[in-house]
Amino acid sequence: QVQLVESGGGGVQPGGSLRLSCAASGNNFKISAMGWYRQAPGKQRELVAAITSGGSTTYADSVKGRFTISRDNAKNTVYLQMNSLKPEDTAVYYCNADRMSGPTTTRYWGQGTQVTVSS
Repeated sequence: QVQLVESGGGGVQPGGSLRLSCAASGNNFKISAMGWYRQAPGKQRELVAAITSGGSTTYADSVKGRFTISRDNAKNTVYLQMNSLKPEDTAVYYCNADRMSGPTTTRYWGQGTQVTVSS
């Protein structure tokens, strides 16, 4: 089992910044990709950004140039730096980690952290 604990959410005005953190604990052996998803009220959960153990990154088009995902493998922690925040970024943000065990990959989720962008 892998436990993920997120922190760093909160309220911010449009144009502001927040940094989310997600620390993995438990059986962290062979965690491959980690990432962030978000879910706004009435909408489906969507990928925000992902990063492999080697550092390759993927971003949703809506956040490219504004958000940066990074990872500290030694600390088993993934970060999401969010700049130039917009009201449409308001959502619950969920961290995920994929753990490989033989041919099987299991995805773990954090509990979510609320991000609210409002004036």
